[in-house]
Order: sequence, then structure tokens, then C-alpha cells
Amino acid sequence: MADLSVNICGVEFKNPIIPASGVFGYGREYEEFYPLSRLGGIATKGTTGTKRTGNIAPRIAETPAGMLNSVGLQNPGIDHFIAKELPNLLTKDTVILANIAGSTPEECAEVAAKLDSTDVHMIELNISCPNVKQGGAAFGTSCTMAEQVTAAVRKATSKPLVVKLSPNVTSITDIAKAVEAAGADAVSLINTLLGMRIDIKTRRPILHNNVGGLSGPAIFPVAVRMVWQVANAVNIPIIGMGGVTTGEDAIELMEAGASAVQVGMACFTDPFAPVKIIGEMNDFLDAHGISAVRDIVGTVQPW
Repeated sequence: MADLSVNICGVEFKNPIIPASGVFGYGREYEEFYPLSRLGGIATKGTTGTKRTGNIAPRIAETPAGMLNSVGLQNPGIDHFIAKELPNLLTKDTVILANIAGSTPEECAEVAAKLDSTDVHMIELNISCPNVKQGGAAFGTSCTMAEQVTAAVRKATSKPLVVKLSPNVTSITDIAKAVEAAGADAVSLINTLLGMRIDIKTRRPILHNNVGGLSGPAIFPVAVRMVWQVANAVNIPIIGMGGVTTGEDAIELMEAGASAVQVGMACFTDPFAPVKIIGEMNDFLDAHGISAVRDIVGTVQPW
């Protein structure tokens, strides 16, 4: 049995697999299948300052090797999360990353400040959601805005701060360096790529929001490339994600430079995906005589 533990920003994870924000809710439904303690961590549903109802349906569409979503950060708000969801999550013997978002840097900072007095382990600041009209991608596609919102949240909390980056940019390394300079302790990437589908009979977009975020295996090679690029540009840890469906995918992202891996759309096709991936990673490491998963991080050897 290989040692699957990893340390990110001083936080110990029993293994590197984390269900991604937006696919796992608050874990209640998945707990019917397996103990949440088997996971390295959980990235919670994105939380904002006040309740959001999200975008108008339809807001999910299947695509070849993936899916589009424009849910729009539907959530009950930070006060409800702290009062009703976080206490339960903190009993599950796994690392909790509270994913937060907002329409302004001030809103993001206010949400972070409320979490600062809780026992949540880490904060994941989403500056990369492509399907809300304010905030989200607006922060994640500009170095200046990414730096401003990261700095505002950094001042509001002493918790380890992970900033979630958008792939919908010209240079993701520039954004990564900007948030590192503003005080991010780690970065997570990639969030979804912007995409669109059209109903050719009605000639209308399938999503009411017209466009949405593309996830799933189709984006995996983009994730590998961007994780590798960012790993060579910053000196802070990376949590990789984007189309991971197998243990070998997770190994590949870690060899590219990720210290841990989030699993998104795969949770929809198979609720057991995260625990299967953990087992497959262990099998790979054992088969190749690797005693600790952290030893593979960033070991890719480019030509």
C-alpha cells in the first residue's frame, strides 16, 4: 500500500483526491454510497454572500466526451452554509475546502471573513466561473482584477487560500503569477472552458444562458498543459482538475505538477468515481514500485 498522503499549505490530506466544487454539493447524497472519510478532501458548492437561485433552465447540456453547464452559482448563501452545512461537513474526517465567489472583491472578502472564524480547513476562491454575469470570469481573465480580488480576500482571512483559475485566458501563467503575488497560498486549475451547443431544429442555444462551462474528458489535455505551464511559473502548490476520470489521469496531472487532484464531471457519471480513482492510483504506484504519491509531483521530463 503506497503512502497517498499529501501536504498542501500546511494542511494534511490522507490522499490527493478531492471532489470538485459544484458536483458534490455538501456531500450528503454521496454519503449514501460511501463514508466521506475515504476522500482526501471535499470542495464545497460555491458560496456567495447571499442566496442565489442560479440561471434559468435549461442549464445542462451533454456534449461529446463531456457536458456544458450554466447553473450560475445557485447556493443558499454563506450564513446558511456556516449554520447548516459546515458543522456536518467538519465531522467527516476529511479536509474541507470552502469554495467562495462574489460579484465584487468586497463580497468575496466578506464571505472569507465570515469563514475565518470557523474551523474550515481551506478557502478556495473562485475567480473563474464562466456562467455568471458579474464576478467569476470577469475576475479570472484580468491580471489586475485577479490580483485585486485575491488581495482583498487575503486581507480578510488567515486561512490557507487557494485561487481557482479560468482557462479562458490568453496566458494562464500570467494570472497565476498575479494571484501568487497578491497572497494566494495555492492555485487550482482548470475550471471549465467556455462552450456552446445549438438545437438545430429550433435554431436556439440548448442552454438558456446561451453559453456554459465545458467539463469532462474532452478538456483533460488542456488541463494537463495548463497545470504543467503554471507549475513552471509559480512557487506555490497546484491542485489540478479538468476531465479526470481515472487514477491514471490523476497520476498524469500530478506528474505535470499538481500536488492534489479534483474530480468533477466523473462524479455525475459514477458517484463512486473518486474512491475508484484513489484505488487506481494506489494500484499504479504499487505496480511501479513508488512508495509515496508525493514523489511523482512535477516529475514529467519534457523533450
